[in-house]
Amino acid sequence: MKKLLKYGLLLILSAMLVITLAACSSGGSDESASSDSSSEGPTYKIATDTTFAPFEFENDEGKRVGIDIDLLDAIAKNQNFKYELQPLGFDAAVQALEANQVDGVIAGMSITDERKQKFDFSEPYFDSGVVCAVAENSDITDYEGLRGKNVAVKTGTEGSTYADSIKDTYGFTVTTFQDSANMYEDVKAGNSVACFEDYPVIGYAINQGQPLKMIGDVQQGSSYGFAVSKGNETGAKLLEMFNAGLTEVRDSGEYDEIVNTYITK
Repeated sequence: MKKLLKYGLLLILSAMLVITLAACSSGGSDESASSDSSSEGPTYKIATDTTFAPFEFENDEGKRVGIDIDLLDAIAKNQNFKYELQPLGFDAAVQALEANQVDGVIAGMSITDERKQKFDFSEPYFDSGVVCAVAENSDITDYEGLRGKNVAVKTGTEGSTYADSIKDTYGFTVTTFQDSANMYEDVKAGNSVACFEDYPVIGYAINQGQPLKMIGDVQQGSSYGFAVSKGNETGAKLLEMFNAGLTEVRDSGEYDEIVNTYITK
């Protein structure tokens, strides 16, 4: 009798264990976001940065949005494929692509000769650049208005490099900041009469209410591209679809609608 009871208890415990394991395997959550497309085509893993406004960031509702995200979604729908978005941070996203842990990266990634040694890039989907911005009520309209005055820049940016290259020509001094927010505050406070910043970044800041305005022309900067591993068959197919979709999204006017949502020109 004791042996029967023992075997019975073992059977019950085994059954409970199976049920528990099944529940665990079906209840796991994936932190990566998925495309909303109703496509029945292939699904790709696409890595991106965590925060690089206006290209990728979380809005007030906690939804990941931005030029990169909206553009990827439009191209996926156009080309009938799905994607799993993995916000890893820029360096981690690039490393994941190198290790073939993801199929592609879209993260405001500049197309450079050095990166071309490891990755294949799409056609450029965004041409960045540098622009000068002054306080909203400033009467400065061109670089000549900077002569004898101080200008703010953020360290390590194309804006900083460009300002340094022309400061002697236009006779202004430069103060460097570690972040854009303090740079903008310096201009608003009147300590600096202007700042040089990457065009999409300052455009987004103005769109979000910063009391600044752009002056002069946008100076040419780097181009951003969608990247896949060099020589990878899956990546090559994905790159082909990205380029085809990019062309169609541009021709339809949807590309301009996406960019204009985030950037004031």
